[in-house]
Amino acid sequence: MLHKVRGIVLKTTNYSETSVVVQVFTDKFGMQSYLINGVKKPRSKVKMNMLQSLHLLDMVVYHKANTNIQRIAEIRQTPVFKTIPYDVIKSSITIFLNEVLYKSIRQQSADESLFDYIFNSIAWFDESTEINPNFHLSFLLKLTRFLGFSPNDKHRNDQNYFDLQEGEFVSRPPVHSHYLELDDALRFISLFNLPLEKIFEIKFSNIQRRFLLDKILVFYTLHTASFGEVQSHKILETLLA
Repeated sequence: MLHKVRGIVLKTTNYSETSVVVQVFTDKFGMQSYLINGVKKPRSKVKMNMLQSLHLLDMVVYHKANTNIQRIAEIRQTPVFKTIPYDVIKSSITIFLNEVLYKSIRQQSADESLFDYIFNSIAWFDESTEINPNFHLSFLLKLTRFLGFSPNDKHRNDQNYFDLQEGEFVSRPPVHSHYLELDDALRFISLFNLPLEKIFEIKFSNIQRRFLLDKILVFYTLHTASFGEVQSHKILETLLA
């Protein structure tokens, strides 16, 4: 049976000399693997550049329950990226976010709210004329709302620490090392609370931004099963320095 779906590309793997399997997070079926035959042939209707990190797709797909690999009848980019593929910083941010998303939602079933958040945020990022170096930080913290471990932003005057393991402000330093002191905690929460279109108002130094990124990745590691180590942020930090 054919279905119209929207999709977000997360991983492409070679299947043969001319074919690939692409893992796509879809609005209707969650994470799915699709076999695309002949995509590497010169006259293929589907081009490999359509299957790059976080590209946004409209598809008509065949869907069979309990089948590991599905097939695609029609595919097109919607919207077509205007800036991400052509800007080294935007493309590096996208590659980094793609890695984190894949580690976070690779077993994800259908969740249209989560899908819409990712889809709309990436489309907004591509449309934005200025590169905001805080985008990836804010995106990841807002994503936690949909993944089930968002930080509790309630804060009393006597609470000068933020416990990353518990996800909340506390009055005393935790017995473990995964916590933020007050100034860093307030920056962390501001990234979570401020809408993406207003993150230009937040000014961080490169050192502060690098520190917060490391702590956000710790936060994900603490709350996401089998999250593992992220590699692509090292290149990103160099570019944003």
